[in-house]
Amino acid sequence: MANMNDLLRQANLMQNKIGKLQQELATRTVEASSGGGMVRVEVTGRQELQSIVIDPKALEGGDVDMLQDLILAAVNEGVRISRAMMEREIANITGGIHLPGIF
Repeated sequence: MANMNDLLRQANLMQNKIGKLQQELATRTVEASSGGGMVRVEVTGRQELQSIVIDPKALEGGDVDMLQDLILAAVNEGVRISRAMMEREIANITGGIHLPGIF
């Protein structure tokens, strides 16, 4: 029974650490850009878009399709970087064990 109690205690500690990490990730941000920095985005550690900055030069040509592609590329890269950061932090807590449904 002691082993079961130890296991439950460890699971509870891990759950507390993950909860704290979720709160911390909401405040952490990563940046990504596309088009040589013409479009820059900031994404939180919870994959929420915080800001988009578009260089006025990106609007000069009037190519809406290109601007849309640059925005999509920057946002997707920001989300990818954010997700990698989250997965790295979770792996530190869990020792690399994948726990489905954490995020």
